[in-house]
Amino acid sequence: MVAGEASGDLLASHLIASLRAKLPDAVFYGIGGPKMQAQGFDAWWPMEKLSVMGYVDALKNYREIAGIRRQLKKRLLDIKPDIFIGVDAPDFNLGLETDLKASGIRTIHYVSPSIWAWRGGRIKKIARAVNRVLALFPMEPPLYEKERIPVTYVGHPLADIIPLETSKQAVREKLSMPRDVPIFALLPGSRQGELDKMADTFVQVAKLVRERLPNAIFVVPLTTRETRLQFEMAIYRQQAGEVPFRLLFGHAREALGACDVALVKSGTSTLEAALVKRPMVITYKIAKLSYWIMKRMAYQAFVGLPNILAGREVVPELLQEQATPENLAEALIKLYEDKDNAAAVAEAFTDIHLQLRQNTAEKAANAVIECLT
Repeated sequence: MVAGEASGDLLASHLIASLRAKLPDAVFYGIGGPKMQAQGFDAWWPMEKLSVMGYVDALKNYREIAGIRRQLKKRLLDIKPDIFIGVDAPDFNLGLETDLKASGIRTIHYVSPSIWAWRGGRIKKIARAVNRVLALFPMEPPLYEKERIPVTYVGHPLADIIPLETSKQAVREKLSMPRDVPIFALLPGSRQGELDKMADTFVQVAKLVRERLPNAIFVVPLTTRETRLQFEMAIYRQQAGEVPFRLLFGHAREALGACDVALVKSGTSTLEAALVKRPMVITYKIAKLSYWIMKRMAYQAFVGLPNILAGREVVPELLQEQATPENLAEALIKLYEDKDNAAAVAEAFTDIHLQLRQNTAEKAANAVIECLT
């Protein structure tokens, strides 16, 4: 198995647990993160080696990543595992899967590449690379069925894990936070490259919001010591020591559950915020060249998963040059003050939740076992 970032680590860990229940003697190895390792996965390289953001970062790290893929391919061709499961990370996994499949190793790609959003031509490459695709979203299977590529819709595990209703007051009590003050969750990303680009902006946003809402509190879940330090340095640079930040190690779901409104870097966290039914502003900043390339290749009007799944703009997206501290702060305050909109957002997100709740780990495990027989 190969997973390249936190969302893939989560997906793979649930799949490993479900497969282990059905195949207790199974052995899992490759590249993965801490959640996979907690399920007994043998990580030959840490997942962080593959966690790059955009084309520019990928080019900077190309030599190291290519070297890892060469070494991994050699080991797998020597060992000849019963099956290889690439978990997302398509730029790394699809080429590897193509070579492994050509050598007779069965391959599954878990998480359809976003061919519905951009680079639709990749479906030809996917056909050469895999024996089956496990798709998370309902608009994906018809694209593969049209090309006669085996596909299984498995839903999203977060929809199974997260309850349909999350009590704001119960979460605030759990976190020892006041019941009746504005609370904003700030999710600037899980990778160091994301924090490099977003941390200072998020701190500036908090300062501006607090000027308008003096009793506001800001909850910031951060995944590692390194990203926590990056955010603390941004607080220092922006002279924001007086702003009441509550930094958490992980616990993104609790931060979202406690908040009135969230500011979320585009990615899986936006789906998590949607499943917790919180209004949010979706944002990101990447290298200008990467953004230019992606924009030219995009098919969708939106970048945030909640808006794509809803087929309309349920929550605002402020990207690149639009993602100024002033614009972001204004959008957050507007969402906080509009209680009728919060109810409409929760209704739209409940529809998405029900669509994605499919007992994902069980369905994915069954599809893997079907490929093994």
